[in-house]
Amino acid sequence: MMQTKGRKKCILAVDDAAIVLTRIADTLHNDFDVFTVNSGVRALKFLEQIRPDLILLDIQMAHKNGIETLREIRAMKNRADIPVIMLTGVEDKDFVLESIKLGACDYILKPFHSNDLIKRILRVFEPESQDQAALDKERRFSK
Repeated sequence: MMQTKGRKKCILAVDDAAIVLTRIADTLHNDFDVFTVNSGVRALKFLEQIRPDLILLDIQMAHKNGIETLREIRAMKNRADIPVIMLTGVEDKDFVLESIKLGACDYILKPFHSNDLIKRILRVFEPESQDQAALDKERRFSK
């Protein structure tokens, strides 16, 4: 179980598809405190009150997409440095590259495998794997 100083890590999952949010919550609830919201607007409101340890953010959402939401998160005082993993149903290089420019640490294609989701999240939280994660990210995006 992932805990820091006696508490579970907090993850905010943002996706406009209820089935995806349910799957994320079901996958992660034993090891993390998981909060789910179904829009970028709701994510920004949530972040005004609570600072999660990680954000899982869908790229393609109605009204405010993940790139716009990430841009606003990066502009928030005391929230700009929260690690963000982007979720996407379509591997669109422009969206992925833009999210990386805005500081996203990774992206996951949907539908995802539960083990892959957990592995990617643990990579963000394990300091000793940060260097390897950076190398993996560099290799993945230089293709």
